[in-house]
Amino acid sequence: MATDELEDQAPTAPREGDEELVRWQATEHIYREKDPLWYLVFAIVVIGFMLLAIFVIKSWTFAVLVPVMAAALVVYAMRPPATISYTLSRKGLHANDRLYDFADFREFGLVQDSEAHSIMLMPRKRFQPGVTVYFPEEAGEAIVDMMAARLPMRDLKLDPVDRLIRMLRI
Repeated sequence: MATDELEDQAPTAPREGDEELVRWQATEHIYREKDPLWYLVFAIVVIGFMLLAIFVIKSWTFAVLVPVMAAALVVYAMRPPATISYTLSRKGLHANDRLYDFADFREFGLVQDSEAHSIMLMPRKRFQPGVTVYFPEEAGEAIVDMMAARLPMRDLKLDPVDRLIRMLRI
């Protein structure tokens, strides 16, 4: 492989020529405490799906799969969020050791959440998920200005799945 081809690969951290513009730390997602009532309602819903699978759908496989999926969801929901170091540069957004190149996104938008400020990057590829980045309020203006200089900004509304996830506090 030629040296030029190696340099064209996406770097994992900002290089000397790639000037850092804004730097901050934030959690990867918003952690929401769940009270015992949340777990009780969740257990009732899981049992309801199991009964539906056994008596209506008549699928024992699905009936066994439901509590396995529920256990995985509970483990995921209980996991505390990791803190990520973000750096916004001319090339893209660096999140820990990963580069999200601006060329891979078509637009961005601010997502209103009562607990935190976040930006969602909308990918160019059809089935690629968007990237949500949380940031502190004091860095917000600089982050939005730098993003707007490189990507068009659009008003974003949460899709039904995102609204359901936030409502369920997952």
